[in-house]
Amino acid sequence: MIKMINLTPHEATIFAQDGSTVLHTVPSSGVARAYQTREQIGEINGIPVCKTAYGAVEGLPAQEDGTIYIVSVLTAQAAKDRDDLYIVDDTVRDDAGRILGCKALAQI
Repeated sequence: MIKMINLTPHEATIFAQDGSTVLHTVPSSGVARAYQTREQIGEINGIPVCKTAYGAVEGLPAQEDGTIYIVSVLTAQAAKDRDDLYIVDDTVRDDAGRILGCKALAQI
């Protein structure tokens, strides 16, 4: 069985395709983030407008055989050279639109 490590700030709940049966619950084990820089480049109606850039990833362990990491979309995009990074996909929502979990994982 593949070891799943969740490096997002929230528990990852993975549902079966029926959207109601929970297959896995993966607690957060820390957070991997893409380093962010911001530079104000202007203003619109008194609201600052910034240019944002993302760089190296912080908090991402080295690759380990038999292990995958669940990360944010930004983190996965910043570390495209890694084939062990997955994001949540096919989200399951409640009646109010809040995300409860997902039915799949995806790669960037």
